[in-house]
This record gives sequence, C-alpha cells and structure tokens, in this order.
Amino acid sequence: MASILPAGLRNGVKGLDANRYATKKTVAQGMLDIALLTSNASQLKYVLQVGPKHEFYTLLVVLISVSIVLQVVSAIVAVVLSLIFNINREHHLRKANALNDTSLLFKIMGITVNVIISVFFSMEMDSVLKYNASNMTCAEC
Repeated sequence: MASILPAGLRNGVKGLDANRYATKKTVAQGMLDIALLTSNASQLKYVLQVGPKHEFYTLLVVLISVSIVLQVVSAIVAVVLSLIFNINREHHLRKANALNDTSLLFKIMGITVNVIISVFFSMEMDSVLKYNASNMTCAEC
C-alpha cells in the first residue's frame, strides 16, 4: 500500500515540507521589508514636504533615516549570508550564525525605531485632523 501513496504522505496525511515552508516564509518576510521601506520613504517624503514647520521635523527626519539605514544594512547582511556562506560547512556555520544574529539585531532596532516613528507621526496626523475639523464651515459639511 505504501507504494501507491504519493511522496510526502505518511499514513495518508501529507507531511510538512520544510524547504517549501522556509521559502514561503522568506518571500513573505521580504515583502514585509519592502512594505516597511516604502512606508518609511513615504513618511520621509511627507515630513520633508511639510518642512521645519512640522512639530517633530528634526526628530522624524532622523528616526526615519536611521530606520531606512537599518533596513538597508539588514538587507546587505542577508545578501552576504545567502551568497558567501554555506551552512553545511562547519567553519561557515559559526560565522553565518553570528551574521544572522547581527541581522536579527538590526531588525529589532528597526522595529523599535518604527514604533517610535509611529507615535510621533500619528501625533502630528491627529493634530492635522483636529485642525481641519475645527476650520470646516457648514458649507463643507
């Protein structure tokens, strides 16, 4: 009976293909990284367009720039990991693990910076919305 079951099936139940899962996870993570980079670029564009009259102009420009740099460095580390190191070799494994931990550290720092950006960016957006609502005339209602 085992010979008629397709490959990857055990007791009639399909098993988890670790390589396929890892590939999907990596692609999804890459898409999220691109979305975050796009969001930061959009936020930076907005802050630069508003200019120094923005309440948190300097802080947001610095934080968004730091976030973008952290994302770029993390991407470079990922490329180095994938192109240079072969984790099947013992002497590469230690260096690859250290570089992977470094990449994780950059990601955590980037997430922390983006949480701070979100706080200050949303505070500005709230004040803009309140200002627009208070200056609305009845003709615009």
